[in-house]
Amino acid sequence: MKRKHLVDDIKCICDVTEHRACCVLQIPRSTYRYVPRRRPDEESLRKAVIETAHTYGAYGYRMVTAMLRETGWKVNHKRVARIWREEGLKVPRKQRKRRHLWLNDGSCVRLRPTHRNHVWSYDFVEDRLSNGRKFRMLTVIDEFTRESLAIVVGMRLSWEDVVECLINLFIRRGLPAHIRSDNGSEFTTPRVRDWLARIGVRTMFIEPGSPWENGYNESFNGTLRRELLSREQFDTLLEATVLIERWRREYNEIRPHSGLGYRPPAPGAIVPFEELVERRKMFVEKSQIEQCRLN
Repeated sequence: MKRKHLVDDIKCICDVTEHRACCVLQIPRSTYRYVPRRRPDEESLRKAVIETAHTYGAYGYRMVTAMLRETGWKVNHKRVARIWREEGLKVPRKQRKRRHLWLNDGSCVRLRPTHRNHVWSYDFVEDRLSNGRKFRMLTVIDEFTRESLAIVVGMRLSWEDVVECLINLFIRRGLPAHIRSDNGSEFTTPRVRDWLARIGVRTMFIEPGSPWENGYNESFNGTLRRELLSREQFDTLLEATVLIERWRREYNEIRPHSGLGYRPPAPGAIVPFEELVERRKMFVEKSQIEQCRLN
């Protein structure tokens, strides 16, 4: 369309024929005279693209394409990209490719997850309410499935909150083989490390000042901030808790993930209530046995 408009401008300004203008600009006359034929569902698709882009403002056209396919549209990313450009929608900048974060010697810090519940990672994120008060969030993810396991919100979070969160996750999801984190005091305290060692979970701490070694969780935290924290203003801690939990469910069940072939990292199965009760009993009994051994 831009080349066609350029030919029209040359014809008007220089008062030349269509043939002359096309020859000067080296544009075939068949290209200039071509009239695109739109499909019958063009306007419906355009409306769907605009609505999806407005609903998920941080998504690019590839993510929007995946969302449309999930709702039943049979469309490729090229067609969505054309509509994206015509509507003047902004595509987020591509990030520079990074090298692998895992060493060939099987370094524990750079251990690559190979299955569900193999490696979990957690970290803290901070934000402020509308009145300026600071609050914290503890984010826990499964590095293999990319699923957000929990986001704990509180004005102050200590190692006790970390243990309470992990206990609930261990009962619902089972024990992971490893947990990766930075060297924050809430994670490195002997009480947390000894407790995890007693129940058979290995801790992995990244090198100080090297957040890229906890890349999965850092990427998730960046997505959380870009798609929610930077777009929403929370007046109360309760409001922040409700909206963050709603976003977490949307992230797991609806939002396409590029690392998973633009599929959401939804859980594979829902654990029945009876199984949760049985897991809780086994976990409590195991904890009591370990406490008796220590005493």
